[in-house]
Amino acid sequence: MNQPFLDGKSAREAYYQQIKTLSMTPLWESLSVLVPERPRSPCVPHLWRYDEVKPWLMESGRLITAQEAVRRVLILENPGLPGSSAITQSLYAGLQLILPGEVAPSHRHTQSALRLIVDGAGAYTAVEGERVTMFPGDFIITPSWTWHDHGNDAAEPVVWLDGLDIPIVRFLDCGFAENDTQTSRTVSRAEGDAQARYGNNLLPIEYAPAANGASPVFAYPYARTRESLEHLSRNGPPHAAHGYKMQYINPATGGYPMPSIATFVQWLPKGFVGSDYRSTDGAVFSAIEGRGSVRIDGQTFAFGPRDTFVVPAWLPYRFDTDEGAVLFSFSDRPLQRSLGIWRETMP
Repeated sequence: MNQPFLDGKSAREAYYQQIKTLSMTPLWESLSVLVPERPRSPCVPHLWRYDEVKPWLMESGRLITAQEAVRRVLILENPGLPGSSAITQSLYAGLQLILPGEVAPSHRHTQSALRLIVDGAGAYTAVEGERVTMFPGDFIITPSWTWHDHGNDAAEPVVWLDGLDIPIVRFLDCGFAENDTQTSRTVSRAEGDAQARYGNNLLPIEYAPAANGASPVFAYPYARTRESLEHLSRNGPPHAAHGYKMQYINPATGGYPMPSIATFVQWLPKGFVGSDYRSTDGAVFSAIEGRGSVRIDGQTFAFGPRDTFVVPAWLPYRFDTDEGAVLFSFSDRPLQRSLGIWRETMP
C-alpha cells in the first residue's frame, strides 16, 4: 500500500534534515542550477588597464625578489570569483615581472602554462634545456611537467601575461610540482633548435609525440605571427565578428599547442565594426597593439596596448576599432571540444 503524500514546507524541511545526516541532498532542489537551460557563469566581464597595474607590479619588485617569490606575479582575479585565484572558472591569469639580472628558479608542475610578452624585451625562458629570448607579442608555452626557468640579462624590466589551467588541475585533484636542484637548467640545445626541427612543415624521422600532448615548438615569435595576419588580410574580407583571426597550433599534429588551452591571435583592421559573437569557452584577451572597444553583454570597455580583459562564457560580445588592433586570447576550448560540448553562435 502506498504511503500518504506529505505536503507542506515543514514536512519537506524535516525530511531534508534527516537525509542530511546520511550525507544526501535532494536533486530536485538544485536541478535547475546543476543542469541549467543555458550557461550561467559566475564570472563577470572585466578589464585590467596596464597603465594602472604597472606601478603596482614595479612596486612588487621592490618588496620581494624573484628568487624568494619563485614567480613574482600579480594574479588577475575575476571580480565574480573572489578568493579563487582564477580569471574564469577554468583558467588562471597573472602578470609576471622579472627585473634585470634576476632568475626565476627552475621548477616543473602538472599545470600547463603560456606566456605572452607584454612589456620590455631581452629576458629569456628556458624549457627543457633550450632558451628563447623574448620580445613583445611573443607567445611561449611551458607544457605540463617540463622543467622551465626565466631570466633577465637585459637592461630593462620585462613583464608577461601568464595563463595556466590551474583551476582545471585543482578541480581534478591532480596537481604536482617539483623544484629543481639547480636555479637554471643547463642549456643543452641552441636557441631556435625546436623551431628548426619542428616549425618549418618538417619533422625529424624519429619524432614521437610527447606524453603531455603539447607542441614540440614552445616559442611563437610575434614577428612571424604579424606577417601571417598581414598576408591573410590581403586575401579576403575579414570575418564579421573576429576580423582576421588565427589559432596557434602544434605543428606536428595541427591541433592546439597544449591539450587544455587554446590560443588565438586576431587583427581587427582600421574601421572594423564587428558583429555579436558568443561561445561556451570564456576567453582572456590581451591587446598586443592598437586601440578599440569591446562590448560584452551590454557593457563597453575601451582597451589599449597591453590591457587585459575577460569575456565570460556564453556572453555576447563584439569589437569596434577606428585605428585597428591586434589581440591575443586564450581559452579552454580544447577540453570542451574533446568532450563534444563546445558551442558558438552569432546571435
